[in-house]
Amino acid sequence: MQTPAELEIAQGMPLPGCSVTEAQRYTRRLATHHYENFNVASWLLPRRLRQHFYNLYAYCRWADDLGDEVADPSRALELLDGWDQELRDCYAGHPSHPVFVALRQTILECDIPIEPFADLLVAFRQDQTVRRYPTWNGVLGYCHYSANPVGRLVLYLCGYRDSGRHQLSDATCTALQLANFWQDVGRDLDRGRIYIPLEALAAHGLTEDDIVARRFDERYVSLMKELIARTRELFEEGLPLAGRVDSALRVDIEMFSRGGLAVLDSIEAIGYNTLRHRPSIPKSKQLQLLARALCQRLFAQGSMATMVAAPGPGRPAIVSNASPLPGTGKATQGIPGEVARSYAECRRVARDAASNFYYAFFMLPQAKRDALCALYAFMRLVDDVSDTAGDAADKQRGLARWRAALDAAVAGNVSDHPILPAFADTMERFRIPPRYFHDLISGAEMDLTVGHYATFERLREYCYRVAGTVGLTCLQVFGFDDPHAPDLAEKLGIAFQLTNILRDVPKDYEMGRVYLPQEDLERFGIRAEELARGPLTPALRDLFAFEAGRAWGFYREGVELIPRVHPDARAALWALVRIYSSLLPRIESRGYDVFSGRVRLSTAEKTGILLRARLGWYSQHNVLEERDRDRRRPGGTLLGRRAG
Repeated sequence: MQTPAELEIAQGMPLPGCSVTEAQRYTRRLATHHYENFNVASWLLPRRLRQHFYNLYAYCRWADDLGDEVADPSRALELLDGWDQELRDCYAGHPSHPVFVALRQTILECDIPIEPFADLLVAFRQDQTVRRYPTWNGVLGYCHYSANPVGRLVLYLCGYRDSGRHQLSDATCTALQLANFWQDVGRDLDRGRIYIPLEALAAHGLTEDDIVARRFDERYVSLMKELIARTRELFEEGLPLAGRVDSALRVDIEMFSRGGLAVLDSIEAIGYNTLRHRPSIPKSKQLQLLARALCQRLFAQGSMATMVAAPGPGRPAIVSNASPLPGTGKATQGIPGEVARSYAECRRVARDAASNFYYAFFMLPQAKRDALCALYAFMRLVDDVSDTAGDAADKQRGLARWRAALDAAVAGNVSDHPILPAFADTMERFRIPPRYFHDLISGAEMDLTVGHYATFERLREYCYRVAGTVGLTCLQVFGFDDPHAPDLAEKLGIAFQLTNILRDVPKDYEMGRVYLPQEDLERFGIRAEELARGPLTPALRDLFAFEAGRAWGFYREGVELIPRVHPDARAALWALVRIYSSLLPRIESRGYDVFSGRVRLSTAEKTGILLRARLGWYSQHNVLEERDRDRRRPGGTLLGRRAG
């Protein structure tokens, strides 16, 4: 086969009959230096599969370019025939082209049949001769050859050969191909192709000539709505595949499925006019898709069922299910089924709160992960009582009911609130002292009665109650043997809380709370009213710098906890410390201006931190060593005022 020298992919290619090492180096470079999305996906793959993916990619990329990058259809068909012969030579055991030299190793190690490779060439040949598709069956038949083989090759690569998974993969791949067709109507017209079935055009009063003339009207809008609806059904049909493969594949399935659905959303967002405009997915949306996929790949070990938290007097529902507050219904003993349902409910409360704690939980073993969700659910619901607008007396009664529920749980009884069976089970299994939770509730009560703090010692008491207790309860779940660990966990909790206090100065003032100690305000000559909305004065800047320095002191001490917890919890703890401590450099980089907007970490930054933690690319020391680097970055989000 003669290689067309004008093809970009031929640049830097080794000679025919090269060594396997040279061939693999070439396919790796081809895969990781062209399409950004593939580069990201390949980086997330297990190391043992990456070279195989590069080899598959190189085969598909070459076949695609031979078909689309050569202007003369007859020449393209000749080159595709040559590529087909190279494929058959490879299966016969004597590959020559560097792509096939590398691919031969993948075929042998993964026992991949020739059919999906050959099917792809059917589609590429078809593109040289077929420009219109009269029926839906014709379009779906094209997808059978152009898209479905790719999904099947990936499944073969990972050892999945059953028809059930292959059918789900076919639905997803066909949906992706269709989404690309509807997105690229204008671009395909430039190449003389229309992939919309002519029978679908006719059903909406359109003709081939209307499409060629790019006539956009209500008929085309109606057509696009039908095409998108049909494609969404295929995506939904294929989505269960993610739950039936190893986590190594979930990120790709999740990214490409959700990415395809995002393409459909983008078509809708531009008003369906894909005749003249090609919709694009914003970078922010791409990051959200990647973050979601990463959570599926790295942190989720099972289905995150969506449960609810109960509403009640003085506290709104996180989502509604009409369950009463503790103390307002009959007590029940937790049975295994009920406890399992309760843990699922706790996971929903944690997930719906969108806490940084929640995502870090999923680096923990299942039992510890569920336990932290149960603790978080209890703490969140207690916190909501004091933070929600309403009568102070009602809030006091709400907190009293939670305190009574805590005592009942310790005694072995739980009310009919859905989170309590799991909470009680967690307390018992991890031997968590009830006094931590009583202290937490006392901290929530302080928010109802204390509007300012005269001294730092008084503020530290508050920080211990609402955040130090969080560190101490989590420590019981993380596991530890060092007797100094509880003191360090308390200091980390206080560091988190001081960070949140500094970030939320104007927001807290609006709620009638001034957490910065009065003695500090007086030291810097600040009146409490100046905390409302600024402007940022030199005195305020000095005050905020002082408070940040105090928080850094607690971080420097508390970070020594990381190597003292049990090994299976260190990554999660590192991620929590890294996320929270990253807020302070952002505040510093703004010159301590906390009035112009809430300091946040971007989704990409948080995802990167979680990924580094999951993959073990960290030490307990570099949490704070990276402070200077973070100061130079623009900033971004922590959700929730309290630690977690």
